[in-house]
Amino acid sequence: MQLLKEDLMIMRFVPDDGAVPEYKAGQFTTIGLPVKSEGGKIIRRAYSIASHPENRNYVELFIRWVRKPVPGRLTTELFDIKEGDEIGWLKPTGRALLVNDEMPDGSPDKRRIVCIGGGTGIAPFAGMAQHFHATGDKREIIVLHGASYIDELAYKNLFTRLEYESLDKGADKWNFRYRASISRPQEWFNRSWGGQKGRVEAFLKPGEGGTSPLEEMTGEKITKENTIFYICGWQGTIDGVMAHLQPKGLVRMHDKRADGSFEVKDESYG
Repeated sequence: MQLLKEDLMIMRFVPDDGAVPEYKAGQFTTIGLPVKSEGGKIIRRAYSIASHPENRNYVELFIRWVRKPVPGRLTTELFDIKEGDEIGWLKPTGRALLVNDEMPDGSPDKRRIVCIGGGTGIAPFAGMAQHFHATGDKREIIVLHGASYIDELAYKNLFTRLEYESLDKGADKWNFRYRASISRPQEWFNRSWGGQKGRVEAFLKPGEGGTSPLEEMTGEKITKENTIFYICGWQGTIDGVMAHLQPKGLVRMHDKRADGSFEVKDESYG
């Protein structure tokens, strides 16, 4: 386990038999522990997988200790476990954030990929980015992360390394970029932050010239023809992103058109 701060950690576990099962980028697993305050009752919760399926050494999760309005039953137990302790888990599942490789007509999906994670919602995109890298995906990939504090940008080093590699090799070989936004820039702890400010959906908000920070990065207008979005976070994050995408004619997979087309995949954890 790696404790990033008192209420945020990266946890890795290995099945008893040492065999990490096959799974797909964007899936989640469910873990459980007996809760002492409830007489040993097993409490289970689902967590997005932050490791990538090409890595068969461990399963990685990014977990926040829920403390308000009341302490989370499972997360309180998780933050008390030690290396070597056993936890219960279920094999990976989930379809909401699976990578879209084909268009409705069966042709390859070559659209730009934009992954938007709020808080611990960045976890599936850490796994997805590493999956794209491991498989040599040539699509343009952009990861946007929103957090309250700079020490919550858990995968900043990973994403920055992947972006540097893109700059070194050239976008024709590996086309990856990463940007983060801090929602509480006025607080003392964030005084050194010089990047985007506000919630992560601020990347989609048009500026005075009508162009959003994301469009400034890409050098073109975001349309339903050139970009597909993956979003993970609180429902408020998803709603905030969709408030900018719906006017552009982009629709969620849940609301896909009669021909099966869509531009947004999302998963909420609250």
